[in-house]
Amino acid sequence: MPARKKKEKEQSISPVAGIKPYAAKKGEKYMNKKQQDHFRAVLNAWKGELEEEITRTVQQMRDVPENPPDPNDRASQETDMSLELRSRDRERKLIKKIDEAIERIDTGDYGYCEVCGVEIGVERLEARPTADLCIDCKTLDEIREKQLG
Repeated sequence: MPARKKKEKEQSISPVAGIKPYAAKKGEKYMNKKQQDHFRAVLNAWKGELEEEITRTVQQMRDVPENPPDPNDRASQETDMSLELRSRDRERKLIKKIDEAIERIDTGDYGYCEVCGVEIGVERLEARPTADLCIDCKTLDEIREKQLG
């Protein structure tokens, strides 16, 4: 791959929490200690950002007046709160997935598909650090979901 295209490809992956994507070296063993440490740092930083966001939301909710006198203001406030709570709930679920991914690093299972056991790949893990399925198994999973849903 030409150097320019390779550089563009690397830049297209956004770093989590300001951590640069892992650059695997040719012939490097997959999921070696350096890669595990990198993904542990990415996952912990991401988890930290999410926890800060949850804390910020809780503080904001405490600071909001309980019952604005105007019914329209009250309705807007309830809608805003509902959206915030839904968003935080998704973040809590994501934190659970992050914790599970960190646990997989600890057990040596991180980076390998839970269904077929093949390598998920460093690039896929950079894009989705909580991935537990290879792209083929994930695609099949989504096809099944569409057929059932």
